[in-house]
Amino acid sequence: MAYEPDVRERLEADAKEIIGRYPKPRSALLPMLHLVQSVDGHITQDGIEFCAEQLGITPAQVTGVSTFYTQYKRAPVGEYHVGVCINTLCAVMGGDQIWNEVSDHLGVGHDEATPDGKVSLERIECNAACDFAPVMTVNWEFFDNMTPGKAKELVDDLRSGKEVLPSRGPKSLCSWKEASRVLAGFPDGRAGEGLQAGAESLVGLALAKERGWTAPEPNGDNGQQPHEPVKPREITDPPPNEPGKPIGGAVKPGSQEGENK
Repeated sequence: MAYEPDVRERLEADAKEIIGRYPKPRSALLPMLHLVQSVDGHITQDGIEFCAEQLGITPAQVTGVSTFYTQYKRAPVGEYHVGVCINTLCAVMGGDQIWNEVSDHLGVGHDEATPDGKVSLERIECNAACDFAPVMTVNWEFFDNMTPGKAKELVDDLRSGKEVLPSRGPKSLCSWKEASRVLAGFPDGRAGEGLQAGAESLVGLALAKERGWTAPEPNGDNGQQPHEPVKPREITDPPPNEPGKPIGGAVKPGSQEGENK
């Protein structure tokens, strides 16, 4: 079903603004996909065709991109999309157990939503927040140092409508659609709210100050000579092979040279 006239009018205005940021219209495809996802909640055929029409490319090209990146969902997700990191560090710190227990608790699997449409789950390969492992996200906001018990309490609170605060960043959660609109390039004005860098991320800086460590000067002013630029090695033809000597200089088994070695 095509977009209603008022919805399409808003989409076209937003699309014009997005496309105007790029030298070529097709470069705007990624934020355009976030834009239609902010309206539909996932990537629909209507959204694909709208992007293709606005950017002057084919629906097949749009589909190829939308199915490559995991942030674009091909089926409806919850109002609160919960990601559980199961990559190396989070996994060894308990990420796999968190995933298993939360999935069993909600009765849904990867990229599946609860029947009430409140919460969906995703196994995430990396949240880029290893300092705080194991980490979860809700609509891309961080929840740090999680445990199975805290994770189950979190999803229960989300389903019940209880206010939930991220560990860092904005002081409140936005919806999945609102997060998609921010990713499309329309800030909600809350990027500077709350804690930006947690204590775990600042440990190295604190130790450096405590011990008087400083970074080396880039111009060799710390007493070290600056690195000489590496000159590319000149490529020449190999010398002609000597008579009776195998190609590449290898030694024949049983030869005098081999015996000497």
